[in-house]
Amino acid sequence: MTFLASPVHMLKTPPYRLASSAAFTLALLLAVDDALAARPFVTDDARLTTAHSCQLESWMRVYPQSRELWALPACNPGGNFEVTAGTGHARNEALGDSNDYLVQMKTLARTIERDGFGLGFALGRVTHPSVNPGPNLFGNTYAYVPLTYVSPDERLVVHGNLGWLRDRATHADRMTWGIGGEYVLNGRVSAIAETFGDDQGSPFWQTGVRTFIVPGKVQIDATCGGQSGGNRDGRWLSFGLRLTPDRLF
Repeated sequence: MTFLASPVHMLKTPPYRLASSAAFTLALLLAVDDALAARPFVTDDARLTTAHSCQLESWMRVYPQSRELWALPACNPGGNFEVTAGTGHARNEALGDSNDYLVQMKTLARTIERDGFGLGFALGRVTHPSVNPGPNLFGNTYAYVPLTYVSPDERLVVHGNLGWLRDRATHADRMTWGIGGEYVLNGRVSAIAETFGDDQGSPFWQTGVRTFIVPGKVQIDATCGGQSGGNRDGRWLSFGLRLTPDRLF
């Protein structure tokens, strides 16, 4: 799981749409079958949480003048339908504290296991999108199509997203996009890089590494990112933890 979210409206202005459904958050590891997209990507993968189980993605994103904390549990009770419901908390030196609440549904039209390509659809809602929605590609309501390609040797994975979001405050519709790649460096560690944004602003970028502490079950990651042409206040560091048990029900 992961979901397309949006970029940071610089911290000296009211946070408008943040860094990533990933980036407090926006890696690959032991095997592509165990680690596609997800944390720390903002660009989502065409993959679901393990059937009959749940996972937890959590992360902290640090800016020069603010901090964000996110926790996004996701469950797949039947096999081809994933539900994510979670919350984010932000503390800004000038604007104080704020909270966001997110619900998202995701399904697949084509699985990666078939021939290396995966295709899906996701729809979500943020009830109070104030936590840096830009780098998270968040709007009040959003939808996107994730596409994933896995190379034959399973060392390179590329993710692409194309979507839409509706901002309630401005009544504006925006086209969102993202493209990211991950490359397996060894059995546990992968390097990641991505760029993402919408049709009305400068794109965001993020790069970093992720590794499995327990292969296929416990992952940690670290990234740095920012907005193209942006100033230092819009740069961030993120640190994440992802838990993916085999089966819960």
